[in-house]
Amino acid sequence: MTKFVFVTGGVVSSLGKGIASASLAAILESRGLKVTLIKLDPYLNVDPGTMSPFQHGEVFVTDDGAETDLDLGHYERFIETRMGKVNNFTTGQIYKSVLEKERRGDYLGKTVQVIPHVTNEIQEFVMRGATATDVDVAIVEIGGTVGDIESLPFLEAVRQMSLKLGPNNTAFVHLSYVPWIAAAGELKTKPTQHTAQKLREIGIQADALLCRADRPIPDEERAKISLFSNVPEWGVISMWDVDTIYKVPRMLHEQGLDGLICDRLRLNTPPAKLKRWDDLVYETEHPQSEVNIAMVGKYVDLSDSYKSLIEALRHAGMRNHARVKIGYIDSETITSENIGQLAKFDAVLVPGGFGKRGIEGKICAARFAREHKVPYLGICLGMQVATIEFARHVAHLTDANSTEFDPGTTTPVIALITEWKDKDGTIKTRDEHSDLGGTMRLGAQSSDVAPGTLAHQIYGDVVNERHRHRYEANVNYLDPLRKAGLVISALTQREHLTEIVELPQSVHPWFMGVQFHPEFRSTPWAGHPLFNAFIAAAMVHRDHQAAPDHPVAVANLKVVA
Repeated sequence: MTKFVFVTGGVVSSLGKGIASASLAAILESRGLKVTLIKLDPYLNVDPGTMSPFQHGEVFVTDDGAETDLDLGHYERFIETRMGKVNNFTTGQIYKSVLEKERRGDYLGKTVQVIPHVTNEIQEFVMRGATATDVDVAIVEIGGTVGDIESLPFLEAVRQMSLKLGPNNTAFVHLSYVPWIAAAGELKTKPTQHTAQKLREIGIQADALLCRADRPIPDEERAKISLFSNVPEWGVISMWDVDTIYKVPRMLHEQGLDGLICDRLRLNTPPAKLKRWDDLVYETEHPQSEVNIAMVGKYVDLSDSYKSLIEALRHAGMRNHARVKIGYIDSETITSENIGQLAKFDAVLVPGGFGKRGIEGKICAARFAREHKVPYLGICLGMQVATIEFARHVAHLTDANSTEFDPGTTTPVIALITEWKDKDGTIKTRDEHSDLGGTMRLGAQSSDVAPGTLAHQIYGDVVNERHRHRYEANVNYLDPLRKAGLVISALTQREHLTEIVELPQSVHPWFMGVQFHPEFRSTPWAGHPLFNAFIAAAMVHRDHQAAPDHPVAVANLKVVA
């Protein structure tokens, strides 16, 4: 029987429930348990797919094509279990399902209410996620904070679950905030006392309190929290700020959180084995060199917008024994006059995105990297702007553009599939929905990789990656682009959709754009082969810039698998 740990939050959001949940899962996994995680989001959106990155951060995509909360990225980076559609659901999905059942008559004419119909539906969704794979423990993270009206149905549902499942089958972990008041020169425990009290009013008694602060919480304050929250002192655990999230599993283990949970759930396991985490932290703290990457995007004010991408670069840095420093550059500010600012970087990365804003700056960045032979990696939109740039300035298709940015362009090298026309005037189409939430190519898809290419050095014969985009490289322009020297190194077989473009290594040492999102499959243990190779190329370029009289041959560029 699968046992459950419910993780809730109080006082303020963005305290790190996702990291705490993932870290607890990692420790339990290190004790030999099979673990999965589920994220419950209280907003009414069906999924975060149509939400602005400024509002919600990145949208993480799973193999089965689910657009999910970014916390699922943390889950996959911390444990071996892969996430899917059943691992993340929202209030919107719950109410949508309940209303569909009501319209079908499934409730046999009963008055449909929050209790029991909505809370029962939440429990069904949780059980579905927990039983999708054979696991010992399911950690269920509830978004929002205790006291929010949106979260109440979720909290009531898990309270009912704990009652139904009986003793020793559920545990509750509550994450709270202990602020440091500079004027008083002390930590204040009152917010945590209040949120624990609010949780008890709902009918939930926390088994452990994770107390977030900017510093370790002294024993005296922990004892005070214990007294007023009705949690044993050994269950009051300090979570202070650290310089890398990979220190959190060790931090929680040394304060006994995993032991407390195993005791509460009556799980008899071997001791935790955290050597891989210790080795990871050692690697982050003892780099042998440093490399500077320019990330040219339009959501640079919020790092959550590129969370998986940032982590993928750091993972690749660890694989290459280098500290990766990322310079965030707002693509709206880049022009042909100031593009020289990229010269101080060892490589250029243009990430994904949607909409016209900042596009010309991204095109300028791609042109600079191509003309100055700076390693370039374009992710999704980054591949598309590299294709547009090449079409304009090399293939002499001067009006080249995407219909996303200019619907009336006469040279749509990037377009929706429904906008591609054959010579006989027919339109190549695929099934699409009218709403924005259903018009993307989503999830893992594979294609063959052309031999003799840089992509083949990295991926081998087949590439299989996760997608999230609407616009594609227009198949009707591939021939003129090829004739001008662009290498299409991966195409899907059925629709001939471009997956990877690159420049010959005889022309440019490392220039590649990919239509997919490889960052979603990067882990701290192995990195990702594409990012590993990109960082290795940046290091070669850095060394060449430092000693230009001793050029490094492309053949000597080591691709770290």
